[in-house]
Amino acid sequence: MNTDFIKGVVVPILTPIDSEEKIHEKKLREQVDYVIAGGVLGILAFGSNGEFYVIEEDEMERGLKIMVDQAAGRVPVYFGIGAISTKKCVRLAKMAKANGAAGISILQPMFLKLTEAELYLHFKTIAEAVPEIPVLLYNNPGRVGYTMSGNLVERLAHEVENIVGMKDTSGDITQTAEFIRRTRDVDFKVFGGKDTLLYASMCHGAVGGVCTAANFMPELITDVYNKYVAGDLKGSLEAQFKLNPVRLSMDGASFPVAAKDMANLRGRDIGLPYTPNLATPKGPVLDKIRTEMKNAGLI
Repeated sequence: MNTDFIKGVVVPILTPIDSEEKIHEKKLREQVDYVIAGGVLGILAFGSNGEFYVIEEDEMERGLKIMVDQAAGRVPVYFGIGAISTKKCVRLAKMAKANGAAGISILQPMFLKLTEAELYLHFKTIAEAVPEIPVLLYNNPGRVGYTMSGNLVERLAHEVENIVGMKDTSGDITQTAEFIRRTRDVDFKVFGGKDTLLYASMCHGAVGGVCTAANFMPELITDVYNKYVAGDLKGSLEAQFKLNPVRLSMDGASFPVAAKDMANLRGRDIGLPYTPNLATPKGPVLDKIRTEMKNAGLI
């Protein structure tokens, strides 16, 4: 299985919606073009910042078709799966493959706290349902309440042929490094999942990052990656330091509202989040976001 394309800055693309909370096709197509022009090397449909948890399956399928069509082979489009039940994840994986996804990304089930044996079987079953496409694990302990172990990732990487990589959003660079160390013999592709740690993740061997910031400042986050792979480590670190204050300013807002707020501030006209979330109201949090974006020359 060719996995050479699995690298770079991959954007968990925002999902623009209309007043009835249906995917806004025109704005989604514009966002696809915007992030590709900004230098991303992949698009992740319905990741955490794509608000997957509130989108019905038929809308996911429609949205994926739009993204694959608009990307038109310029970059791979991955499909994010975050369902709890194995059966639903299998159904979504097959749908993604049928509609042109270049790979799938699977979040560990939220709400539950599974044993390692249960997690292993969950991921293995989904991957084996779509053996022809690459599968990436998605470790996000901050959202689901527990982390994948190095032992689990090592087993899956070595024992399931099409589980070929992962995104680690632990924010723990030691854990990210362990995932890389224990799987490097099979060319397992590890992405950093924290925008603020892209440089650090790549220093430990990550192939890139799945970066929310690419939705509204792709030129800054791809600069970190491009300078690193060109050998300009000093320039890459400086690009990381330029980005970090903007990215950290998001933390005061409710998740995942700030990404759409910041895109709107840059004139992207992404619109509102799905309810029950609301746009960040006027006040100190939005003022801080606006200030840091101005300081970085974004607005």
